[in-house]
This record gives sequence, C-alpha cells and structure tokens, in this order.
Amino acid sequence: MKQIIAVIFGLGLGCNALLFVPQVLAVWRKKTDEGISLITFGGFSVLQAIGIVHGVYQGDLSLILGMAASLLTCGSVTALTLYYRVRRMRAGVAG
Repeated sequence: MKQIIAVIFGLGLGCNALLFVPQVLAVWRKKTDEGISLITFGGFSVLQAIGIVHGVYQGDLSLILGMAASLLTCGSVTALTLYYRVRRMRAGVAG
C-alpha cells in the first residue's frame, strides 16, 4: 500500500508540473508579462526548490523528480516573466 501511495504521489507531482505548461506557452506566445504575478510564480519556484532539498534529505526520489519537474515548468514562467518585465521596463525608460 505504501508503494501505491508513493506512485500516486509521484504522478500527482507530475500533473502539478504539467499545470504550469499552459502558462509557459501563453507567456511565450504573447511575448508579454502582463497579467503574470512574479511574486506568485517566484514564490512557487522557491517552494519547489525547498521541496527538492527536502526530498534529497528524505531520500524520496518521487518528491525530488516531481518538484524538479515543477521547478522546470514554473521556473520557466518565472524566467520568462522576468525577461519580458525587464524588457518592457527598459523600453519604457528608453521611450
């Protein structure tokens, strides 16, 4: 039973990572940070990094992999948001 729960948990973390993909695609396609909360996505990214560290200390591979996948997708939203925000601010200063 413990193994079944671990597999379900790992699948849930994988699904969690997939939930960020539409946001990544939306920011990428629109080429704008409008409507994206940097505090929210940055906070999620920090929590996922902490989750990875916790997984390492607990020796929980499903937690490590799930949080790493989430950090990759959520971190992509965070990085794109930062990129477009800085670009927009520089254009505002130059213009």
